[in-house]
Amino acid sequence: MKKPMPYTISARMYDVISFEWPIYRAGRTAAIDLMALPSGSHVLDVGCGTGLNFALLQRHIGPTGSITGVDSSPQMLEQARRRATSAGWENVTLVAADATALGSTDSGDDVPFDAAISTYALSLMARWEVALDAMISATRAGGVVAVVDMQKPVGCAELWTPLARLACRLGGSDIDAHPWTAMPARLNAMQTASVRGGHIQVRVGSVPSATAGGSHFF
Repeated sequence: MKKPMPYTISARMYDVISFEWPIYRAGRTAAIDLMALPSGSHVLDVGCGTGLNFALLQRHIGPTGSITGVDSSPQMLEQARRRATSAGWENVTLVAADATALGSTDSGDDVPFDAAISTYALSLMARWEVALDAMISATRAGGVVAVVDMQKPVGCAELWTPLARLACRLGGSDIDAHPWTAMPARLNAMQTASVRGGHIQVRVGSVPSATAGGSHFF
C-alpha cells in the first residue's frame, strides 16, 4: 500500500495546529534576519509547506525579488498558493517536487537562486542530506543557505522535552536528525542562533565557489 501523503488532511489547519505563533515562528524570523537578503533576491524555499516563510521573505526581497517554493504535498502547496494570491504576491512560483529527488541538468554557472532556505522540513526527510546538497547546488557562489530545525530542548528547558518529542512525532519529524550539523563542512561563514530553549536551531552559511554552479533546477 502506498504511504499516505503527509498533511493530506491537515493542510488546511496546519497554520493553526502547528504552534507557529507561540513557538516556531521565532526560528523563521531568526533565520531570515541572519540571511540579510538584499532587495531583489531570488530565494528557493525547500519544503515551503503553506508558505509561512513568504511574508518574512517578502519584507526583504521586495517585488523585484522572487520566491520559488518547493513541496511534495499538493495540499500544502494549495494553501501556499492561496496565501500568495490573497497577499497579491505575483513573484511567488510553486513547484510540486520531492526535495530529495529534484531533477537537474548541467548549466555551468547559470544558477538562479541567491539564497535557499528550509524551515522544519529536512527532519521530515529520510535522505535530508540529499535535499541539503540540492539547496546548495541551486544557490550561486556567495549566496546564503539557511536551515531551521528542531532538537530536544536543553538546560532549564529540558523539562519540555516530552512535549517537543510529541510535537515532532505528530508532525512526522525526527527530533534527533539534526540536519544543521552537516552544514559547516559544506558552507562558509556559518552563523548560528538557538531559540525557544534550544529546541529550535538556526544555521546560515554562504556557498563557496567550488560547490555552486553545477546544477540548474526546475
